[in-house]
Amino acid sequence: MNTFNTARLLILTSLLLVPACQNQIDESTEESILPNIILAMADDQGWGDMAYNGHPVLKTPTFDEMAETGLRFDRFYAAAPVCSPTRGSVMTGRHPGRFSCFSWGHPLRPEEITVAEALKTAGYVTGHFGKWHLGSVRSDSPVNPGNSGFDAWLSAPNFFENDPWLSDKGIAVKTQGEGSQVTVNAALDFIREAIGKGKPFLAVVWFGSPHAPHQAIEEDLKLYSDQPEEMQHFLGEITAMDRAMGHLRNQLRTMGIADNTLLWYTSDNGAIPQGSTGGLKGKKGDIWEGGLRVPAIIEWPDRVPVPRVTSVPTGTVDIYPTLLEISGVKVANQPILDGVSLVPLLDGEMDSRPKPMGFWKYPAAGSGTPSNKLLEELAREQAEGKVSPASEKTTFRNGVLNPEYVGIELPGHAAWIDGDFKLHRIADQNGDIELSLFNLVTDPVEQVDLMDQEEDRASRMKADLVSWQRSVLRSIEGEDYR
Repeated sequence: MNTFNTARLLILTSLLLVPACQNQIDESTEESILPNIILAMADDQGWGDMAYNGHPVLKTPTFDEMAETGLRFDRFYAAAPVCSPTRGSVMTGRHPGRFSCFSWGHPLRPEEITVAEALKTAGYVTGHFGKWHLGSVRSDSPVNPGNSGFDAWLSAPNFFENDPWLSDKGIAVKTQGEGSQVTVNAALDFIREAIGKGKPFLAVVWFGSPHAPHQAIEEDLKLYSDQPEEMQHFLGEITAMDRAMGHLRNQLRTMGIADNTLLWYTSDNGAIPQGSTGGLKGKKGDIWEGGLRVPAIIEWPDRVPVPRVTSVPTGTVDIYPTLLEISGVKVANQPILDGVSLVPLLDGEMDSRPKPMGFWKYPAAGSGTPSNKLLEELAREQAEGKVSPASEKTTFRNGVLNPEYVGIELPGHAAWIDGDFKLHRIADQNGDIELSLFNLVTDPVEQVDLMDQEEDRASRMKADLVSWQRSVLRSIEGEDYR
């Protein structure tokens, strides 16, 4: 066993309560009744990029039906305004800054405990399909899906289009078909195998759409023939993703497992320039509402039998704690969680969020990870029998903090959502700070600054936000595992 795997085994043994005497799994939760879990995520689908949210052109019949029959979230937030950090929050229930994943292309920290690792202790088989973007998908990467808790994986290092190159447990393979359908088909193969073994499953289905460049297939282009060519491809990709989700849902019903399957759909950040925020301020890359608020729907007929809509502020950080409670998993020495369990919300017993939500766009550059190029390179190396090692750093501090800002207290744009209100704190390169406060219920487009009218509230929220940011910095330095 190599040094990394030995260290990881020691961490997991101490954190996941492997010995039965430590009561890791709630005895009232039996494997035979555990729900199956599917986490589906779009890549760059904005709040307004849904027909059910009022898009005037887009056709999303599957998503519209899900929104009408399941639990629809009207204030659901990506943990960050770009992809990798948000995906890390799904895996951990933690703000991605805690493991120094402040921008796109930054990896998951190996020391983090993922939802896949946790659910495996309850008997789940786990699979990841589609976009990873939390590190290399080479076989020796300490943060590939396999080393992050997934038994099966057919994954890409970043977004992908049609006929994508993917990594099958570290082996580069060329697939055929529309990108979203390829992703769903791989997940369905895994699901059928899990059902055949009588095991509950966690299937993470992360699409590469509608990230640019957009390459819709002919049947979807025809639906938008009256639109400019660029928009035809963008809208067509979302419709293709909608169709792939429809196929997934139909197959769950054919297999007879839909009722006991939690299907959770969302997006990793707000809209890109071609997309729609539904009128919200900002877009991808911003922590204004348009960069963070995303579509989200849960279908789980056994637990949510009656359609509902919720306006409780929730987000991707809540996925991990929710799934752990549902599965009865207890993680010993759990690092700080920013998310909360939404089980009471599923049961109609949560009218407000029990604690605020923090966001922080630290000024850190992204890291390029061209998916097809990287996997074509891996395929060549495999054919030549000379495979290079993965390159991720595995230290607690991954080196993403911008040295130009070190010494300035809490730089960048941060925000704090507490109930109906959202406070923004923007610190520039000189350390000058600008604050603004908005009521998101009466002013969802963040236009009416309430700093003067709500001085006490603003002061309290500012103190809470700064305290939270400092705790994030302590997590970056590894305090959570000392």
